[in-house]
Amino acid sequence: MHLAAHFPGVNSTTVRSDPRSGSPIGFSSFAKLARTAERGKFDFFLLAEGPRLREHRGLIDELDVVGRPEPLTVLNALAAVTDRIGLAATVSATFNEPYELARRLASLDHLSAGRAAWNVVTSSDAFTGENFRRGGYLDRADRYTRAAEFVATARELWDSWTPAGPGAPYGTPRPFAHSGPQFEIEGEFTVPRSPQGHPVVIQAGDSDEGREFAASAADVVFSRHGTPEEGRAFYADVKGRLAAYGREPDDLTIMPGVTFVLGDSDAEAQERAAEIRRQQVSPRHAILALERVWGRDLSAYDPDGPLPEIDPDPDPDPDPGPAQGRVRVADPLAVAAGWRALSEAKGLSIRQTVIETTARQSFIGTPATVAAALDSFVQTDAADGFVLIPHLTPGGLDDFVERVVPLLQERGVFREEYESGTLRSHLGLPDPVRKG
Repeated sequence: MHLAAHFPGVNSTTVRSDPRSGSPIGFSSFAKLARTAERGKFDFFLLAEGPRLREHRGLIDELDVVGRPEPLTVLNALAAVTDRIGLAATVSATFNEPYELARRLASLDHLSAGRAAWNVVTSSDAFTGENFRRGGYLDRADRYTRAAEFVATARELWDSWTPAGPGAPYGTPRPFAHSGPQFEIEGEFTVPRSPQGHPVVIQAGDSDEGREFAASAADVVFSRHGTPEEGRAFYADVKGRLAAYGREPDDLTIMPGVTFVLGDSDAEAQERAAEIRRQQVSPRHAILALERVWGRDLSAYDPDGPLPEIDPDPDPDPDPGPAQGRVRVADPLAVAAGWRALSEAKGLSIRQTVIETTARQSFIGTPATVAAALDSFVQTDAADGFVLIPHLTPGGLDDFVERVVPLLQERGVFREEYESGTLRSHLGLPDPVRKG
């Protein structure tokens, strides 16, 4: 089993009202969570990206993190206060350039002795694009076309140095030249081949284009499938695509993002989980979540009252629409119909409906219950491991490391010590130099 820790970003998971919640931007918080994950022998620590603050009806979204630093900068600092855990940065392929980003990732890989990873994301909205010279946005197909060529180009740059050998402890640079639909660059890369050959590439898309991109180019998939049934279907689909690219099933590690709640009994854990869900969805957040689906100003509605009788706007005006900087709901009418059916069946208010549909924990129970469920998930080919997203920053991982990890180790499904130094070796991924 592989485990990773995700430092919470812009989502409804984090409970900031809890008195134990710390700074979401202070270096001490990043260091605390990363060190806790390393104490638990996790594979890597993942940071989200925030290239622009999300807005809602002209105001900063209450779930966003104002003042959040750029992820690669934070990870470079964390390289100095950690020893073994991988360091993964989320960086968009839409608003960056291959040479510049490949150089920064290779530098992190050297500074960390082979622990760097890149979580490749694509950005779709013109609102975020306004912060960049290129501006605008790319259609979904074009985003993945650019991302695929971006990753391939970065690997060309990382491979442009020969491996180290006698008389050349860092290898030697060779000129590179890339000419393609998205990029046309040539020159010499300034950073020698990194300790793990290539930084590990993580991908988080779930569309058909995203799955194909993962099968062709990713080392790790950060998926969203939190039930065994969904996980097995996704696992089989993505792993089944690898052969078309000359890859083996073990060349790609699938790790869904999951949450957890622990208790001394299963009943106590369920009570805690229900309370956490109420904390995650405040009355104001419930209305904001509703507006993202309906595409309308619903501020006059009572969050403790029924869902709106009006239908969502299928094509809301993006400016001054209710949400800026967030991916739009693909089929708002279908989502609204599902919410109405749930609300009517259970007699739920707006807030209760949002809690039911957006704030749920993946694994709930005693440490033994959770360890058994995680193990079953992996043994039945629903995942290769998990990216844990705690609801508290930065201490939300402590209980898991202290109470669940030892049980996984007793089961023989999780390492007791790191066996080597690089992230690629933690994940059991092939050496790109030997393979290529």
